[in-house]
Amino acid sequence: MHASQWRHQALARIDSQAIAVAPLIDRPEPVRDADGLAFWDAWPVQDRAGMPRRLVHGGTLWMALGAPRAPDPDERHALARIHLIHRDDGGWRHIGPAMPDGFSPGSREWSGSAVADDDGTVTLYFTAAGRRGEPVVTFEQRLFAARCTMRDTPGGPSCTDWCDLMEIVERDPAFYMDTAGGGAIGTIKAFRDPAYFHDPASGMAYLLFAGSLAGSSSAFNGVVGAAQIDPAAASGWRILPPIVSADLLNNELERPHMIYHDRLYYLFWSTQAHVFDPQGPIGPTGLYGMVSHDLLDGWRPLNGSGLVFANPPEAPAQAYSWLVLPDLSVTSFVDQWGVDAAACTPKRFGGTFAPFLTLRLDGETARLAV
Repeated sequence: MHASQWRHQALARIDSQAIAVAPLIDRPEPVRDADGLAFWDAWPVQDRAGMPRRLVHGGTLWMALGAPRAPDPDERHALARIHLIHRDDGGWRHIGPAMPDGFSPGSREWSGSAVADDDGTVTLYFTAAGRRGEPVVTFEQRLFAARCTMRDTPGGPSCTDWCDLMEIVERDPAFYMDTAGGGAIGTIKAFRDPAYFHDPASGMAYLLFAGSLAGSSSAFNGVVGAAQIDPAAASGWRILPPIVSADLLNNELERPHMIYHDRLYYLFWSTQAHVFDPQGPIGPTGLYGMVSHDLLDGWRPLNGSGLVFANPPEAPAQAYSWLVLPDLSVTSFVDQWGVDAAACTPKRFGGTFAPFLTLRLDGETARLAV
């Protein structure tokens, strides 16, 4: 199996006059009971098919990274924890940290995914960043799973009885770079963002994750990695080679995830303009993706270029971390919002949920629904 390539030639096909752009966000919707926290990188507690699991007492349960608001929003990455958020007809309501203090093995918690079974057991797949108790924050990233019981009460959902914490996918140095080195935001290497996907065609389960290609000659060596469920493995998962590579083009294919639609697999990721190789071409900050008949091979860039849609040019960083659900609805978080976002102060950081969008998929074409 060889990784499908996202190449300069594809990205250069972006037509600046015909780029699909998301609507301008003019008023971020706050999360109730947020207590001075900012939120980003959200995902639902999903069923095996990937949709948010409906609660008997109404709404759905989500998880998102959260941290105290600060004058410099980049400080949040060193303080991030996974939080529970209840979504219902009244909007979003903060519940609290998902895992108890001292349970996670990292110095902070980064993105992942969560799957609920019929008996109320939830399996959380997440990134442990750094090591608990480290004197200096590091960028080491490891992939873990843990289980809990989701309780659905009239007062709202909760997650209790956390257990079975385990590192589930260990890095294969033949394919994926070590992340223990230093770096700055946008230049660090990746082994993070595990996204669960149940393949309806084979019945197999997979994890997609953001990685960095081992042995690359370029600082721009982002890949989409994969692991397959394997009961014979000690952790229950077997790591695979990357399925998509942006080597020589882009450093970060963040929060990769997959849906199955009209007998095709669609792989999506988010990336930002500043993590493309400055030698070009450079794409806008936006949602990107590929399509294939084969989950592990033969990926082709959507719309010829890979770009699905971008932030509007008057607010090029207004939202980020898009997640496409199987019903083709798309969630993200509000980043540097407003028409003056290119020159805004850190106080314009949204740190909340962006309005949902909707896609239209037709073979190798992806469009925003109007």
